[in-house]
Amino acid sequence: MADQQARTGGDKRPSEIPVIRWEEPPEGPVLVLLDQTRLPAEEAELVCTDAAALVEAIRALAVRGAPLLGIAGAYGVALAAARGFDVAEAARALEEARPTAVNLSVGVRRAQAAHQAELARTGDATAAATAALAAARALHREDAEASTRMAAHGLALLDELLPGGGHRVLTHCNSGSLVSGGDGTAFAVALAAHRRGRLRRLWVDETRPLLQGARLTAYEAARTGMAYTLLTDNAAGSLFAAGEVDAVLVGADRIAADGSVANKVGSYPLAVLARYHHVPFIVVAPLTTVDPDTPDGASIEVEQRPGYEVTELAAPQGPVAGAGGGIVVAPLGTQAYNPAFDVTPPELVTAIVTEEGAVSPVTAEALAELGARSRRAVIG
Repeated sequence: MADQQARTGGDKRPSEIPVIRWEEPPEGPVLVLLDQTRLPAEEAELVCTDAAALVEAIRALAVRGAPLLGIAGAYGVALAAARGFDVAEAARALEEARPTAVNLSVGVRRAQAAHQAELARTGDATAAATAALAAARALHREDAEASTRMAAHGLALLDELLPGGGHRVLTHCNSGSLVSGGDGTAFAVALAAHRRGRLRRLWVDETRPLLQGARLTAYEAARTGMAYTLLTDNAAGSLFAAGEVDAVLVGADRIAADGSVANKVGSYPLAVLARYHHVPFIVVAPLTTVDPDTPDGASIEVEQRPGYEVTELAAPQGPVAGAGGGIVVAPLGTQAYNPAFDVTPPELVTAIVTEEGAVSPVTAEALAELGARSRRAVIG
């Protein structure tokens, strides 16, 4: 599966960076990813020649973010089919790569269903592989369209809650074009406000332990010309206390049927702070992130990450010292608690914004109706 690194050039806006793309060189189809573990120091591409390489990239967070994981999962199935591997086996491995992000399984199953349907209809493996690729490309396109619509709905909600503009928005983790086929989810709303002159300041949580805010969100904000300030996660409370936050915008990796939201660990404390300080806490995610088969927050499987992510500082351009390739910052043998996500109960969520509109207050009934309305629109 020999992956390779290839430096990309040019000073492009984040939405123009090919975060993920399908290519067909003479030696066979490949999936090319922007390696997010190397940002912001270096823009490098990771070339996956099979689904196993993609699984490794997903686990290493070279490709990440709920919507993009769905797209990657679908392309991974198409890659397995095009390369002549066992599609069912590849699909299982891809689904298991990160258990919390429901979009991953949605994308995998969509491409797998297209492959199975065409194989059953024609018995032609080539035609079935083509059908899987078409499903992946359709999902990629739909996610870009959903991103645009979420940004519009989210900005309308911000303007309704905070009339007059000049929004000061706090965000956590990364939810921009690096996780999407378009401008992203929560970050896309802030970007829409920026483009219309209504964003005063984007407050960027660094997002420990892997610093997706510092490395990725700040990178995207800088490249789009947004006014932004980076802060340590534990400085958020003082920022609220100073009255400097008008709204919190975050994405989601899974939304349970009751409206409980699993997002990057550190989101739940922000929701508690926001409630105490009477600040809107808004979740922005496509409907594919809403999982009706997960009844509540307690039913969400939270991924546990390796302890070395906490006991070491990742430094891809620096000296290698520990098992994780980072600088050791804790005594050897230190045990670390490292959940990738936490779960925010619906009563702390002001609104959930999707491509089909916003739900507020957040209830199981409102989410179910939004999903039903979306299905009716597709059928109609």
